[in-house]
Amino acid sequence: MMRLDRTELCLIAAAVVLAAGGLIAPGWLVFLLTMAFAKALVVQGVVMQMRAGLVSFGQGLFYCVGGYAVGMGGHFFGLTDLAVLLSAGVLAAMLLAMVLGLLLTRYRDIFFAMLSLAFSMILFGVLVKSPQLGSTDGFNVVSWTLFGWSPGKDAAPTTLLAVTLAASLAVALLLYRYVQAGVGVLCEAVRENEVRVEYLGLSPRWLLYSNYVAAAAVSALGGGLTALAAGHIDPEMAYWTTSGEFVFIALLGGTGHVAAPFLAALVFAVVRTYAIEFVPHSWQMILGFTLLGVIVFLPKGLWSLFSRAKAKGAAAS
Repeated sequence: MMRLDRTELCLIAAAVVLAAGGLIAPGWLVFLLTMAFAKALVVQGVVMQMRAGLVSFGQGLFYCVGGYAVGMGGHFFGLTDLAVLLSAGVLAAMLLAMVLGLLLTRYRDIFFAMLSLAFSMILFGVLVKSPQLGSTDGFNVVSWTLFGWSPGKDAAPTTLLAVTLAASLAVALLLYRYVQAGVGVLCEAVRENEVRVEYLGLSPRWLLYSNYVAAAAVSALGGGLTALAAGHIDPEMAYWTTSGEFVFIALLGGTGHVAAPFLAALVFAVVRTYAIEFVPHSWQMILGFTLLGVIVFLPKGLWSLFSRAKAKGAAAS
């Protein structure tokens, strides 16, 4: 039996507390948490590649694939089961990533970033020119079921929050094990010195390829959950500003811990919500100052606050 360490137990406890809180939280907060955690899954895909030395400015590609797979599955194939719809999105993203990864993993630095952005914008252009898919307006997502059970209007938001938290917990636990395992360590080794990894007899390119496909699957899962929560999909999911938002959140949280993207996504959602509420014409400036402050004072992201506190506690003891 696989034993859980302290970090994994903390992740499980946090998910349980949030799920329980969702039962008594107001509707707007349930929606905010669902969207934040769904987008945090996409950010996890960005962070996975950042740990390997690559920055993707086109992660919206797989975010959009996951969302549109959910929408198209309901509209064109009559699928309503949540698990089936999400699985279809993840599978579609993985197949696409397996093809694109053969090209993208040949490049590094700005070339990888711009190529990933280019493919995302290609998808955006295709969707905009597709009237069958609603063109620029997109279309609504059909009502979903969960293993044959159809939640009522009141139960649907809290049920979806619970599903999103369960998916986030599963991904967090898997990624935590992945980072601790040999493959995760080797990805960081590729970032530091790719040539030395080759001297070990390993292929950096295929390590990055497997990492790219895994990141696509996680991002598509986030896109599917976002589509179910919002009830609508449109080409903006693949637009460059959407991918930039995910990079923004990744920088905000840092790469120091698997929980960092979830924390950063929550902070981002709260800051943006209240910035739009109080300064609707300048909310982008508020977000810009937030990121600037983090870069200047917390260059390793918000999670470095916990790392510093832990280091001080260890030094004091």
